Amino acid sequence: MATSTAATVPAAAPTTGPIRSAREVVPAALWNKQVGLLMRDHPYDSVMAARVLGQGYAYLLTAMNHRGDKLGLAPSSLVDIGVHTIILDTVAYAELCDRFNGGHFLHHVPEVDFKNDGSVMKTAHRVAADGWEVDLSLWQDAAKCSPCHPGSDSH
Repeated sequence: MATSTAATVPAAAPTTGPIRSAREVVPAALWNKQVGLLMRDHPYDSVMAARVLGQGYAYLLTAMNHRGDKLGLAPSSLVDIGVHTIILDTVAYAELCDRFNGGHFLHHVPEVDFKNDGSVMKTAHRVAADGWEVDLSLWQDAAKCSPCHPGSDSH
């Protein structure tokens, strides 16, 4: 299911610096545990699980970087699987919020209705502009997700 040549979205401006991988900021033991959780709960091999997890982290770290900006960020359905794996590991997620969100907990407040408003692809480009590697093929199901409680500091 995974490909070794996944398409990526380039950073929007040269000032964003080198492309970062979420794996660089997540401790190896936690990364391996969460890849294992994805493989346990979904029909993923280790490569696909790592791709989904990496995009989940890139999304969350982008949301944390823009706390208070009210951007209406939204992950795709596949990226959201990675997000849920991260946030359900609550002790590690609280530590992530402490480390990257100034000690503020980034709440998950999903909306009920799905809508195709362009927010998912806008989010993929925002993630890229923040310098994170974007595996574009995981963001293609853009119509299946919507902003999580737009206008708030949640995701």
